[in-house]
Parts: sequence; structure tokens; C-alpha cells
Amino acid sequence: MQELGNAINESLSDSDRIASAIGQIKRAGYDVFLVLEATIGFNKREDSDDDSDSDNADTETEAVQYESAGKITLTSQDQKFLRALKISIEEEKQ
Repeated sequence: MQELGNAINESLSDSDRIASAIGQIKRAGYDVFLVLEATIGFNKREDSDDDSDSDNADTETEAVQYESAGKITLTSQDQKFLRALKISIEEEKQ
């Protein structure tokens, strides 16, 4: 996983297109910082004797339910982002 992260970072660092865009922003008088977040998931494949059958097999998805262990604080930017995604946050009435 670390190697994948290093490869992504290196490819972004070596990108002439990204460097050019950042240079244009700096020349316009702005400080630039770039933060990217990547979510990488892994699923262990189950070994099977006949891989050709796995292509035709129905995929079963297991439902997972998460429960909150505490409270979170959302900034106004967080709330604006969630509203843009049409996600409503129900605030607890006390």
C-alpha cells in the first residue's frame, strides 16, 4: 500500500501539466498548496479451482451497518459541501 502511495505521489510530482498549472497560479500572485485524498480498498480474492466459473457467478454483497460512537463537529464549509451533495444533516434537538 505504501508503494502505491509513493507511486501516486511521484507521478503527480513529475507531471509537467500540474507544474505548469501551479506556476500560472503562483504568477497570478497566489500561494498554492495541493492536498489530495485517495481511498484505496483491498478485498482478498478467494482462490477457486476454476476461474472461468467465477465470471458467471452472482456476486453477493453483505450489508454492513455502522453506528456512531460519538459526536462530530462540522464546519460551515463541511455543511455547505454536504448540502451540495444533497446530504442533509439532522441536528439533535436538546
